[in-house]
Amino acid sequence: MSSDLDTDIASVHALFQSYDGMEGLTSVTIASPVQTHLTGWRSFFFRIYPGLLVAATIALAATWLSQQYRSPVMLFALLFGMTFHFLYEEGRCVAGIEYSSKAVLRVGVALLGARITASQILELGVMPIATVVVGIVSTIVLGAFAAQRLGLSRSFGVLSGGAVSICGASAALAIASVLPRTRESERDTILTVVTVTVLSTIAMIVYPLFVMAIGLDYVHAGIFLGGTIHDVAQVVGAGYSISSLTGDVATYVKLLRVTMLLPVVFSIAFVVSRGAKGGQKGWKASLPLFLVGFAVLVALNSLGLLPKAASDAASDGSRWCLVTAIAALGMKTSFKDLVAVGWRPVALMVLETSWIAAVTIVAVMFA
Repeated sequence: MSSDLDTDIASVHALFQSYDGMEGLTSVTIASPVQTHLTGWRSFFFRIYPGLLVAATIALAATWLSQQYRSPVMLFALLFGMTFHFLYEEGRCVAGIEYSSKAVLRVGVALLGARITASQILELGVMPIATVVVGIVSTIVLGAFAAQRLGLSRSFGVLSGGAVSICGASAALAIASVLPRTRESERDTILTVVTVTVLSTIAMIVYPLFVMAIGLDYVHAGIFLGGTIHDVAQVVGAGYSISSLTGDVATYVKLLRVTMLLPVVFSIAFVVSRGAKGGQKGWKASLPLFLVGFAVLVALNSLGLLPKAASDAASDGSRWCLVTAIAALGMKTSFKDLVAVGWRPVALMVLETSWIAAVTIVAVMFA
């Protein structure tokens, strides 16, 4: 359960050894395997709770401000988290911040599956499904190709392309969890989330005006909005600002894009793992457990085995987990690191956003 901590923060493990003393605890002689297990869990909790508590508090504050000012909660959580970056530099919060940015994140992504059913997707027909699949695949490929031309890593192109084409910040967090870890990984994830959130907010304002200006009917306008705007909340806002029918269609199309998160993340994990193994004979790709949870919840919800109360609770839990995780990611990144990146990543994501909009509008008008 703590493998991610051991992987990414080895440099601060010496700090963890002093936690029991800082809590006023004394070493205890263990008398049985049960006591060993309980003590291990208690020790783990004491390691993570300071950072986890800070991340959850930031998530709570960001949610309140988002509701008051009707602004993206992810953006608030990121910016607030970045102001507390000093907590990640050293001290007791490091382990909990790491845990929040990874384990809590994966739980949040898994719970997204409770929002989706197969019937919602099948009701859309063939054209929206084909449009979404082509848009997602082509945007990710474009991102990987264009990133290298701009002097960026291919991983960043895949990360940004997936975030733009699937479901914004949630997709960025899910894809980042299976990409290779580098020194720039956390910075790239934060940059992607910030940029995709800003672009999605702009699209929420501009795209409804665009579809009305070119005369799209309510159904086709919904397909365009649901197939292009990055975040679910912005899709809902844009769609229902035109009409209830447009909002319904836009939401369903957006859920179709969210459904694609499972095959896309698994495909990326497969390719990354195969590259890491050198394609050696006898190797098998491992399926991340959070993706299994995602698929199970989609299946249960599609079969009607998930009560509405449970589905609503899972959806709320997913939102809280993702906001907490993004607050932790914010604490792991400094403003100076983001400024040093330059204009190229932003230009890449603007290109990807323009591309998926072009693909979708062509499909809507001519398919």
